[in-house]
Amino acid sequence: MIAQPAPKDDVLARRPAILAGLRALLPETGVIGEPVRMKPYETDALAAYRQMPLAVALPETTEQVAAVMAFCHREGVRVVPRGAGTSLSGGALPMGDAVVLGLMRMNRILEIDYADRCAVVQAGVTNIGITQAVQERGFFYAPDPSSQLACMIGGNVNMNSGGAHCLRYGVTANNLLGLRIVTVDGQVIDIGGAHMDAAGYDWLGLLTGSEGQLAIVTEVTVRILRGPEGARAMLAAFRANEVAGACVDAIIASGIIPVALEFMDRPAIHACEAFAHASYPLDAEAMLIIEVEGSTEEQDFLLGRIKEICRNFDPISLRVSASAEESLAIWKGRKGAFGAVGRISPDYLCMDGTIPTSRLAEVLGRIAQMSAACGLQVANIFHAGDGNLHPLIMFDANDPASFHAAETFGADILKLCVEVGGCLTGEHGVGVEKRDLMGVQFSEIELEQQRRIKSAFDPGWLLNPSKVFPLKPEVPLAA
Repeated sequence: MIAQPAPKDDVLARRPAILAGLRALLPETGVIGEPVRMKPYETDALAAYRQMPLAVALPETTEQVAAVMAFCHREGVRVVPRGAGTSLSGGALPMGDAVVLGLMRMNRILEIDYADRCAVVQAGVTNIGITQAVQERGFFYAPDPSSQLACMIGGNVNMNSGGAHCLRYGVTANNLLGLRIVTVDGQVIDIGGAHMDAAGYDWLGLLTGSEGQLAIVTEVTVRILRGPEGARAMLAAFRANEVAGACVDAIIASGIIPVALEFMDRPAIHACEAFAHASYPLDAEAMLIIEVEGSTEEQDFLLGRIKEICRNFDPISLRVSASAEESLAIWKGRKGAFGAVGRISPDYLCMDGTIPTSRLAEVLGRIAQMSAACGLQVANIFHAGDGNLHPLIMFDANDPASFHAAETFGADILKLCVEVGGCLTGEHGVGVEKRDLMGVQFSEIELEQQRRIKSAFDPGWLLNPSKVFPLKPEVPLAA
């Protein structure tokens, strides 16, 4: 077995010297050491878990990142990379003996090449910021997670984020061309580039989705696409979750690949309608948002086919958006869903598992049974077209029993995903949340092979520690 070395015992004792060393490498405002100023960095979007870091470093260039990494490597200090902190799996949760390396100041668009349809951006550029930089020329960046207004491209790479439109355009991995990374000991390496493919091993594929455990991503070369001629969304409302799930499977089985195919159940519909006023059908138990794009004729043809399929499932209503404004309202409700649910529950856990679409109706039925058994309400909002589930489990964080029940419920959902042939995560990553469930999907031999890859890049296990892999007894979490 490969041991995960514990940090040096004197790291906390050496904190003043570590802070001084970091301040010698970065601009005056680039290091935060005061507890009150570090408070925003003690957690990410999985806010149920918190830990004050050793320090926060805020570099502005790849060279500064390299200097910080070389220093931390020499000193045996752990490093937790962080973008916008929108991780829902605890991917940016710090440790008490770790430096949080915040990349949010690295927010420049470095190059846009319309002829070769690519852009080079720093890791702290927001997801939506890439599209905003190119949309005047009729281009866009395809992956669109719900947090796209805030989440940053470096974090998208680390978690291989998707979004509503990944059904047609793919997830982050399908829209990357190159990376500039900094290794654990401060070396700068370029992988891939503006060309379509790179020779040798698929290092780009290995790093994408590695959750900041192999290297620090500082620059990203992304593929930009021509915007479609037009797009229209439609709503299909049904009397039961299982019926809507069966309809999703029928649409995909027909060979039609919509641009987006999203699912919302009754609690989600009501929460989002109160927020967005998008004329969602409040009498429905489940609703699908289906979007197609292309010429007017192509849109009409595809929507006609989809309507025919939906009618086989006795829908309550079928409605096609009549204007661009109506389509925007429909998507405003969906994009704001996580915040909207926060208005009806003091707290919630947003789960992330993936299943075969053919098992969607069955899984939704079993989630409903689990919900009834544990006494916690769940709102289902997810990317139905590719089977990426996002059940929102509502609980009260001030009640320890409620929180424990929510964690148990969430774990049971993820185990169900694996049971039916899916996997533990689709786009949120493993982080802390699913770390102890890795043995549900992988054998110990498979986990050990993954640990060996981690050790090849990071022999001292200093990068984003205590994430992804089940903890071993010799590596306790810092208090």
